[in-house]
Amino acid sequence: MAKKENLNAYGRELTAKLLRDMVLMRRFEEKAGQMYGLRKIGGFCHLYIGQEAVAAGAVAALDLARDYVITAYRDHGHALACGMDPGALMAELYGKATGCSKGKGGSMHLFDAPRHFLGGHGIVGGQIPLAAGVAFKIRYLAEGGVVLCFFGDGAIHQGAFHESLNMAKIWKLPVVFICENNQYGMGTDYRRVSAVHDLHTMGSAYGIEGRLVDGMDALAVYDAVREAAGRARADGEPGFLEARTYRYRGHSMSDPAKYRTKEELQAYKEQDPILILKARLEQAGWLEPAAYEALDAECKAACEAAVAFADQSPEPPLSDLYNDVLV
Repeated sequence: MAKKENLNAYGRELTAKLLRDMVLMRRFEEKAGQMYGLRKIGGFCHLYIGQEAVAAGAVAALDLARDYVITAYRDHGHALACGMDPGALMAELYGKATGCSKGKGGSMHLFDAPRHFLGGHGIVGGQIPLAAGVAFKIRYLAEGGVVLCFFGDGAIHQGAFHESLNMAKIWKLPVVFICENNQYGMGTDYRRVSAVHDLHTMGSAYGIEGRLVDGMDALAVYDAVREAAGRARADGEPGFLEARTYRYRGHSMSDPAKYRTKEELQAYKEQDPILILKARLEQAGWLEPAAYEALDAECKAACEAAVAFADQSPEPPLSDLYNDVLV
């Protein structure tokens, strides 16, 4: 448990933001799961419940006026951390015209260019070379920014991962690769399919220092990303972090997650990222129970409002089918 004097290094504003971001993610995902069950959301839907500390802590270490975020298809939490409107997100899940991708992208393809959130991507590992490309743009134009590229443990063996790390090192690209190791690639324990169990060591093949981070601790993630982003910004040294985390739900809404035990799931829930930070703030005297209840109520209300917005939003007109098509 963190001591009060340790929290002073972060300050009340940052820790309050981290807690709020994680609670909003949790309530949004619970509401998205509920709406999916009511068949208001179609297609694929991958919930982020349990992993909130990674997106919240990492994005809080950025300056989104010049930095960028790109991630995989489990992208709702990252979008919210970047400040995207829950209503626009829920409307996108509904496939409505008011969605952030005009209803064309759905759960896996949230996007907000003005906020420098360059999307969720449905192809496993497909966003990793794109992150290298954005980092090349930053370096070429001397913009002083950095790119955070998130992906799961299931993408670690894709060729695009290895090729991108090699190029990032050769060209000194300002990118931090973050593997969100939630223990399972779909329904398979990552240790069954990876010859190397400490995934963060894989960067060493390309001269990139890797680091293991407690992905259930938002402050630990914040520290690691701030350090890696600072090094990438100043020296052009790409970074690689393995955030060891856990998803409470199945791979997607159609996955009953019977490949793990109830005891394993319960053990991780006792390390819940929201409860960890909440306990630290209470111990420091920075959070009263009534204040947390008010915060939770605020986030629930925001998600209820998002659902109402999505329900009331229009369907895209058929003519939109031919808009924004490259070829």
